Amino acid sequence: MEEATVQFSDEDLVDNFPTMDDVQTSSQRTKVLLGPAGASMTVSGELHICRQRMDLLNKQQESLAAEIATEKEANNMAAIGRLQAASRRLQTELENEKDLQSKITAMLKDSENAMWHIEIQKGQFEDVRKHHEEEAEARQRGLEVHSAQQLQREKEAMEKSERNRLLRARKSLHTQKELGLKHQKLVEDAQRNHRIAVKFLKASLGRVREQEQKEEMESRKHMQRRMDAVLALKNNITASRETLKKFQAWGQTRADLAKQKALTEKEVILAQGGDAFKYLFHQRRHQELEAQKRAFEEEQKLRKQEIVSRILKEEAEEEQRKRRQHPPSKPINRRTLRDKTWKYISDFCEGKKSVLSSHQDCELQLYPKAVRVINAISCESVQVDLGSVSTEDEVLAEPDIPGLWDKESCQSYQVPKEGMERKPVGGSKMEKDILARTMEKLRSGVVQKQVVSGREFMGRPFNSKPEVIHFKDFDVGKVYKKKITLINATYTINYCKLVGVEENLKDFIHIDFEPPGPMSAGMSCEVLVTFKPMINKDLEGNVSFLAQTGGFSVPLKCSTKKCSLSLDKELIEFGTYVVGETTSRIITLTNVGGLGTKFKFLPDSEFYEMDESQPGVKISSLFTCEEKFIYEKIISSLSEQQLEVNESSIVDLQSPKESEKQLDDTEVTTAAVSAMTMIPSEEQAEITLGEVTEGEIGPFSSIKVPITFTPVIPGEVQTKFKVMFKNPRSPTLYFRATGTAIDVPVWVPKATVDLKICMYDRLYQDSITVHTRSKAALRLKFEVCKELRGHIELLPETGYIQAQSTYSVQLKFLPRQSLPEDARKYFDPASRVLEAPMTIRVADQIKPVKFTVQAIVTTSDLEINPSEINFGYCTIYEAIRAEICLSNLSLLPQEFGFVGLPKYVDIQPNDGFGTILPLETLHLDVIFQPIKAKEYKFELVCKSEINRCFKVSCQAVGVHPPLELSHYQIKFSATSLYDTSVSTLYVINSHLSMMNKMIHSLPRIGSEEATPVGPTSFEFLVPPNSPITISPSVGTVLPGKRCLIQVAFQPVLPKEVIYEEASQILNKEMETKPVYQKETVQRKELWKQSLSVVRVHNRERPTRVSTPQATELQRPVINSSSTEFQIAQATLSKAFQGKFDRFVIPCVVASGDIKDRKTAESLSFSPHNTLYLELWCPAVAPFIVVTSHKGKTDFNFGDIAVGHRSIKKITLQNICNEDLTLEYSVLNPNGPFVRLNPFNKLCSGETQTLVLSFSPHENILAQETLDIITKRGTLSLTLFGMGVASMITCSIDGNVLNMGYVLARESVSTNFKLQNESSLPIKFWVHLESLSKKKTETYQQLPKFITSHEQRTEIVGTQNYNGQSVFSIVPVEGLMFPGKAQEFTVTFSPDHESLFFSDLLQVVLFEKKVSHQILLKGAAREHMMFVEGGDPLEVPVESLAVVTTFDPEHKEETEELKPILVTLNYVQLDTDTTTLPATRELHVGCIRTTQPSPRKTVEFSLDGVSWLQHKGFSIEPSRGSVERGQTKTINISWVPPADFDPDHPLMVSTVLQLRGDVKETYKVTFVAHVVTGL
Repeated sequence: MEEATVQFSDEDLVDNFPTMDDVQTSSQRTKVLLGPAGASMTVSGELHICRQRMDLLNKQQESLAAEIATEKEANNMAAIGRLQAASRRLQTELENEKDLQSKITAMLKDSENAMWHIEIQKGQFEDVRKHHEEEAEARQRGLEVHSAQQLQREKEAMEKSERNRLLRARKSLHTQKELGLKHQKLVEDAQRNHRIAVKFLKASLGRVREQEQKEEMESRKHMQRRMDAVLALKNNITASRETLKKFQAWGQTRADLAKQKALTEKEVILAQGGDAFKYLFHQRRHQELEAQKRAFEEEQKLRKQEIVSRILKEEAEEEQRKRRQHPPSKPINRRTLRDKTWKYISDFCEGKKSVLSSHQDCELQLYPKAVRVINAISCESVQVDLGSVSTEDEVLAEPDIPGLWDKESCQSYQVPKEGMERKPVGGSKMEKDILARTMEKLRSGVVQKQVVSGREFMGRPFNSKPEVIHFKDFDVGKVYKKKITLINATYTINYCKLVGVEENLKDFIHIDFEPPGPMSAGMSCEVLVTFKPMINKDLEGNVSFLAQTGGFSVPLKCSTKKCSLSLDKELIEFGTYVVGETTSRIITLTNVGGLGTKFKFLPDSEFYEMDESQPGVKISSLFTCEEKFIYEKIISSLSEQQLEVNESSIVDLQSPKESEKQLDDTEVTTAAVSAMTMIPSEEQAEITLGEVTEGEIGPFSSIKVPITFTPVIPGEVQTKFKVMFKNPRSPTLYFRATGTAIDVPVWVPKATVDLKICMYDRLYQDSITVHTRSKAALRLKFEVCKELRGHIELLPETGYIQAQSTYSVQLKFLPRQSLPEDARKYFDPASRVLEAPMTIRVADQIKPVKFTVQAIVTTSDLEINPSEINFGYCTIYEAIRAEICLSNLSLLPQEFGFVGLPKYVDIQPNDGFGTILPLETLHLDVIFQPIKAKEYKFELVCKSEINRCFKVSCQAVGVHPPLELSHYQIKFSATSLYDTSVSTLYVINSHLSMMNKMIHSLPRIGSEEATPVGPTSFEFLVPPNSPITISPSVGTVLPGKRCLIQVAFQPVLPKEVIYEEASQILNKEMETKPVYQKETVQRKELWKQSLSVVRVHNRERPTRVSTPQATELQRPVINSSSTEFQIAQATLSKAFQGKFDRFVIPCVVASGDIKDRKTAESLSFSPHNTLYLELWCPAVAPFIVVTSHKGKTDFNFGDIAVGHRSIKKITLQNICNEDLTLEYSVLNPNGPFVRLNPFNKLCSGETQTLVLSFSPHENILAQETLDIITKRGTLSLTLFGMGVASMITCSIDGNVLNMGYVLARESVSTNFKLQNESSLPIKFWVHLESLSKKKTETYQQLPKFITSHEQRTEIVGTQNYNGQSVFSIVPVEGLMFPGKAQEFTVTFSPDHESLFFSDLLQVVLFEKKVSHQILLKGAAREHMMFVEGGDPLEVPVESLAVVTTFDPEHKEETEELKPILVTLNYVQLDTDTTTLPATRELHVGCIRTTQPSPRKTVEFSLDGVSWLQHKGFSIEPSRGSVERGQTKTINISWVPPADFDPDHPLMVSTVLQLRGDVKETYKVTFVAHVVTGL
């Protein structure tokens, strides 16, 4: 019964269990759940116990009844009551037991019914269980068979890979050998090209050096010219300065002479008794007036010059404008304002100047304006401005002052009337002496001695208060008054009288003094002094008074406004400060003068130029006419020198503007460099100026300027400053500032604490070490900026650091999500970088210690896109894949994993686990495969390494279709083109009944109704133009039945591709055909000129050349049966690289039989019940292909003479990865086709040649098919040919005609014969391979000199450079009669030197059969000697490079050693037989020529023969001579010497010299080996 319990533990059986809720308690329900059989046994036991208890109760009741009766008899009422109560209790228990018995009986019956029902169901499920066990065993067996097959395939693959490895190793060795030879050739070519390149490079470098030297010399000459011009300018300036100095000295001398002359005149006047003072005054006044008049006239002339220059400029511009607008017209005789102005200027100039000469008059009549302008310009002014001349554009038509140009204004100066005020004029020295003598006489009569009480007064009679009359800071035009008090300082009464002021003060000082009369001692009087300044100049003098006791004077000073600037200190000492602290001191600039000025404070090292408006220097106008003339002469000489310098500079430079620009640039650059070198760096300055560094200081004021000291580097600092002023009379003031900086006692070694990359809501810690150099303990306070206090914490906040020790503080960083908002100032959202400043405040230290906490704060979010996935409808036989993108928004890599996945969901790759890099996006595949039909809703949970969860919501609908496929995926094996692979599968209908839902799930879509039982139809929807064929594609499957389906895969090439390739092939043939015909015509034309026979023959058969238009018209149509189509198909098949296609074929399902539907009615297919068949279709190229004959499988042997044999070599290649065993079909034993070289195995990648011959025995058309059979497929070859009875023979043995050596550009001819031995005439054609149609194919292939020696199959060698064939033959066609012979002449005509001239001559019969093939060979040399023999060192085909011809003039440059390699293999036998020496031969020849030559023979000689004999070589002969047309053999033999090491080959070289018409040198290298023989 336990087995039944196990069988019905399934949830489907539990759902169908009978319930016992109405008849059982909860405990009894638990028993029932344990099993029906066990519950039945338990109930039976309880029923048995219940019955026993009932029997016991009945017995007890009977005994109690007997006892009651006994007690009644005894009349014991107490016992009777007790017994009756016990009897009632027993009766109640008995009734309860009866009720229990009835319930137990009912339960027993129900259990037995359930047990029998379960037994029935068990019998029904027994078949299902056995069927499941059989399927499990079958699956196990299938797995074992599949594993065995897989193991076998793996072994085969391993063996195949081993074979491929060995094959690749062999190919690698072969390739290395080829590469070695190619490398050697390339090295030789490179060396040769290098020598040529070096030669040309030297020449090019020489030309470049010459050009550079020429440019250098030109630049030096140009620089020298500029230097000479600058030196000349400098010398001219120096000479001008010297001239000016001399002129000034001369002027001073003239002034001294004038003074001396004035004194002389004064003495003369005095001697005559006249008034010398008045005469001199009038004379001086007259001179001043004359000077003013001349200055005024010269100023007017300068203005006229400016007006004239402007008028000329305007006229030139107007004339240019008129030329552009209108052609020149006749002038109109109408006077304009400009003409009037010209007339006025000319009249004014003529009135002042002398009459012009007659020549000048003529010029004046022709060019009146120009002459007048020149005349006006020649009148130079004495007043010269050294500044730049103004170039204003304004034209002055009127004078600035009305009446200035009138004649009245030019009248002489009128002396003003006496009533008018005029300035006093000081007299001469003589007048001053006379006045002094007169005053002395007057004083001598007035002055009296004062004696009181026997004492004479000696001293100043009056004291002045103030002692000095000082007018400070006066302004011109204002009036100043001062009172002074004179106090009588004598012993008694005294008088005071005003004498006056000095001559230089009389114009400005006025004294108001009324004599007070007699004044007692100590009495005082007042004097009013009035000062009216007229000039801004300091004045000094005395106010003279006369007293009774003598004269006295009061000093008088008049001071202009001046700047009196000073600093309150010259040294500023800051003292000692800690690095980082800032202090300032004040320095005061005081101006005690009455004039203000601009100032600027700056370091002493800086340069600054105050703006000073210096007026132009003017030369005094008080010159005489002679002085003016001399000065004008000097100025003109200076201007001429300047013009000469400018002209010289113009010659050197391009233009004056460019020169000025260059000079300006040079000056600016020099100034900038000097400023850069003089201005110190502000970053390094520790003592700096305050905000106020420049400004304007007023009179009687002071300015305070702060000086700041901010120490940066410990140590003593000293800076010097200066104060510059705009006033040129104010000197520059200097002062110094010094200070000492000491380092802070507390510092942090790491100024930046880098926490690297941190995540939000994660705690990060670090330790910060603080150092101190102080010798006392300090209190530290750690502060975090207010914005980051919620994110960063420094613990402890306060601490004490001991003397000269360290202190550690803990940094805790817990970035919140609000960090970007809280710390906007320190957080960069773009780069996510946080730079938080931290502060450590130290007690008694002004500067805090700062450090920065730097971190890159990033998020820990993972983003899943999309966040919701809807898989839609999915059958239980398939899986749906959805792609999700997992993006890491963090800057740190994170590990992730999808956990808690349902069993019907899978995530790949790595089962949904992995590591995602910063800012990386991973693409994951979510694979959903439902297990039954229902609606699915679930979530995918992705957890990160920090236990963060990210969810994706998913939903889908599971579908159970009514049909199923035996295989949902078919993998075809590699199928070659045009082959077929077939696979089979079944469509199964397993839906039998709607009543077995307890056994298996019913077909349905999600939670919909189940599909009814019945025939179900299907249809495979194959895509069009696909290589897939399904048969049958439509059908109906009955319930419980299955239908066999065949799937065929046949890969083919698209016809469009084949047609395109065939068109290209046809186009190439059509384009190549006219070219060959044209070349043929050219060759025939050349032959016409030389051979009359050929000319006659060519007249008989003219050649036609088709035009491209005709070619287009004659182009055939390509169809699938054409030759071009077959060639293209074979070419593409061979070149096919393989292709893999994956097809998903939908199979729609519908209820009902397809046979029962009506014609126009279709079954309703549900898209949700669609089944999908996946096909893997790898297509490969054919395993065996024909590589020759353009890949065609049809071979036409053509027309062959009877008795002759035609051979075709068919190249077969195995292009698959495994070896193939070949089998052949049997050809007709009596037929003309014979397989000559049968081979039974074709290895992977191997190419072999199948030789077939066609030997007709009669005139018959023969055709047979040869099948090559392999396990991969069959290759069919079609053979056909035509037998023709013909026979010819050739006079050449071996089919090789060697023309020997010929001098280049000469020719040699030889003859051979063909004999017709047949009974019929034979038509023949003679073809040269170099002129055949296959030449285009050769052009399309790689050059022969690139391929290896084994791969070279060319027979056409080097050809002439001129385009003509090197070999020619006549006749080229004809008819051979029976028994007759045809003679052919072959001519060898090379045009350059080469050893590899070759061609193939073919004799073709009947335009099809090639009866004979003769290989033509020849060699050409530039000179009469040649050497043959040795190992080949060059390819037999020349490259595209053209070898330069021999130039006798450069013989020494081009002569080089030509290499010859001779390899000797000495065979050492193991037996005692005598070993023969290794021998080789070299042939030296002399070419026969018709050209005259001074030498008739060629001499040769080998150097170092004795040394070679020491190495074991024997050379005979070592020297000799060769006659023309003869060759001589040099025999070389080698026997290894006694000390020869067989493991190291011997390599020696010698020189072979040939002397003929030229001398040639060859380097012969001998390489000797010892080879061990049998």
